[in-house]
Parts: sequence; structure tokens; C-alpha cells
Amino acid sequence: MKGKFITFEGCEGSGKSTQVALFREYLESNNIDYIFTREPGGNQIAEKIRQIILDVNNSDMTDECEALLYAAARAQHISQTILPALNEGKLVLCDRYIDSSFAYQAYARGLGLDFIKKVNSFAISNCMPDYTVFLDISSTEAFKRKGGQDKDDRLEQVGLAFHEKVYEGYKKVIESDPSRFLVINCKGAKHETHQNIINALKEKKVLP
Repeated sequence: MKGKFITFEGCEGSGKSTQVALFREYLESNNIDYIFTREPGGNQIAEKIRQIILDVNNSDMTDECEALLYAAARAQHISQTILPALNEGKLVLCDRYIDSSFAYQAYARGLGLDFIKKVNSFAISNCMPDYTVFLDISSTEAFKRKGGQDKDDRLEQVGLAFHEKVYEGYKKVIESDPSRFLVINCKGAKHETHQNIINALKEKKVLP
């Protein structure tokens, strides 16, 4: 029996890492068999590509190179990590996935959806999430809440205007595939947001 594939998405500072951690605690406390992974990354080769993408010393990386590196990491990730777990009937929880490429590269970088879809058509093998949890908060609000940008993360150093484009990009992606997305208002307390995520996934029969 094929497992379920759940991804978490959100702008920088949305509290995504916190919500992923809380969700993992929930799965473990309820003895739900799952694997956790992330993008870019998820296995040895893809994690090495991640280091290249996020390295602050690579500020001269072209947008096209960035998109191709994400796709390369994704191809390895799907083949080596995601599909084997799904085929074993496990729940796969992934911190970021293809929608990040749409929001960051297609929209914010201005590379266009056609380019990103073509690049990822070689990587994704029709391996799309069953549901995607989107933590809904604008980049302006998110950066204000987290106290500014991370100096050790190349993608956080490109400026607030870029991240506002990311947020708008996510909104357009959600509009194009509304049945897949679970849009969660994350402006409240973290445990309130966590419960809203659990409720939404229970409603979709992903969780017992």
C-alpha cells in the first residue's frame, strides 16, 4: 500500500521549522510510522548540493544555476528517499518541496513557471504531495516576528522585496491547485497553529 506524502511550505520566518518539529512529536507520540526529510537535502548527495545552494560565498550564483541545482537535488531525493518510503506504506513528511521552486525560482527570481516545470519534469517523476501545509504569513510580518534576516543563509540575504515576491508566488501556486493545499493562518500562538494543522489533516483522513 502506497503511503501518504505531506509537505510543509512557508516564507522565511513563518515558523515552519517549529511546526514541523511539533508535527513530528505528534506523529511519534501517536505511534504513526513516518520518515522526515527536507529539501534541498534528504540524503548524502542532495545534502551536499544544499550546502552549495545556501553558501553565502556563492552570491554570484545565477538564478538558472540555482534552479537546476534544486532540481538535481530533488531527483536524487525522490529516487533514494521519498519513493522507497512511500512504497513501504510510510507517511513521508518533507520540509519544502516543488512548491518552493515555484515560489522562489519561478515567481520571485522571475524564471517563469514554464522553465521550472520543464526543469523539474526530469526530476519529479509525477511524485507530487498528497497535501501541502502552507503556513500563511507575509514576509514582512514573518521577518518582523523573527527579528530580521539570517546572515548565514544566502537566500535570506537577498532582501525583503524578494521575499514579498515569494509570498505572492505561493499565493498564485495555491490558486492553481487549491485542493492540495491546507492554508493555515500562523499569526497566533504556535500550539494553536499546530492544532489547526492536526485538525486539517484529520479532516482529510491523513491522520487517524
